[in-house]
Amino acid sequence: PRSTDEVSAVLAACHAAGRVVVPRGGATGLVDGILCAPGDIALSLERMTGIEALDPLAMTMVVRTGTTLEAVQAAAEAADLFFPLDLGARGSATVGGTISTNAGGLRVLRYGMMREMVLGLEAVLADGTVVSSMRPLIKNNTGLDLKQLFVGTEGTLGVVTRAVLRLRPAPVGYATALVACADVDAAAAILSRAQRAFQGRVSSFEGMWPDFYRAMTAPGRFAPPLHREHPYYALIEVECVPEEEPRFLSLLETLMTEEIVRDAVISASEEQRRALWRIRDRVELLGEAGLARPFDVSVPLSAMAGYVAEASARIAAIHPDAGSVAYGHVGDNNIHWNTARLPDPALEAQVEAAIYEPLAALQGSVSAEHGIGLEKRGKLGLSRSAAEIATMRAVKRALDPKGILNPGKIFSDPVD
Repeated sequence: PRSTDEVSAVLAACHAAGRVVVPRGGATGLVDGILCAPGDIALSLERMTGIEALDPLAMTMVVRTGTTLEAVQAAAEAADLFFPLDLGARGSATVGGTISTNAGGLRVLRYGMMREMVLGLEAVLADGTVVSSMRPLIKNNTGLDLKQLFVGTEGTLGVVTRAVLRLRPAPVGYATALVACADVDAAAAILSRAQRAFQGRVSSFEGMWPDFYRAMTAPGRFAPPLHREHPYYALIEVECVPEEEPRFLSLLETLMTEEIVRDAVISASEEQRRALWRIRDRVELLGEAGLARPFDVSVPLSAMAGYVAEASARIAAIHPDAGSVAYGHVGDNNIHWNTARLPDPALEAQVEAAIYEPLAALQGSVSAEHGIGLEKRGKLGLSRSAAEIATMRAVKRALDPKGILNPGKIFSDPVD
């Protein structure tokens, strides 16, 4: 389809015929959220592209949801504005996909998840009804905020066709550093001090456990800016004007004097900044090290060190080849794992248990930003109570009584 009306016609026909519809964006998800069974209809939004309007004064953009994240970023930049959401798959990931999964990415610490960037949207329900909530308002307290029903629900309640996005002023510059410290708790102290020193303008704070850093700086990959034997690494980036950069340097010097920071390297150019980010970003290279299976969880910062130590030990005990590395958006509680793929499904299940089982007691989540899809639907109960899941099912039944929209995702069994 090329328009909301065409999506509506497709869904109305499928609803009448009882045919399953699986919405499809850029196919960059990591939890099998767009897999179809034989006979299902894949509804691709790849033709629904284009930016309909950009208001530089209100800092809003109206966009069709097949538009890529990269195209949105470029249009905002051309207007001297900024769309904060950023993912490695920016050239393929679409607005609709990032809405359906409530995507996070590299700047959640300062700007929030995709949910915070959506002012309005238009969605088509399972029976073809069009729900348009496209007001470009930051404040709108008129009953239920219906747009939120379609953010993060993975195309199970409706198909989002258009959106009003909130833009921000373009950052003037960045101060970026890779620091080494004793552990996650020391990293948390660094983050706290930086947030206070720069009035909450830390845009990214990425943590790297030593096995991850060593894998990314192995011979043939990236030259290590800091030596490879530190117990923990963090990449910190602050939005600031050039005149504030000496204050950033002074902060790091103070933290080194206090022995909170053990070593640091500060980017002196945009190329150096990108070089530091490549160590964190190019995680596809972990596949060359045999660590190709990704996981995405969230844990309170205070529990993070103990959780990673426990899960790492459990994984290592499963099999001699059961390698793992941990890294992620530590500033917003998000840990990513990459583990080795093991030949026995029973061993793979043990790896999953090592990563997911400790989360419930820590008030963590089995999905920080990737969604549930097919892959994690059996783990939903580790992060959601029975009452919460029952409420989710009730909403699904109300909006999709025939269960035709992306069934089998999020829930393990039919909701009817």
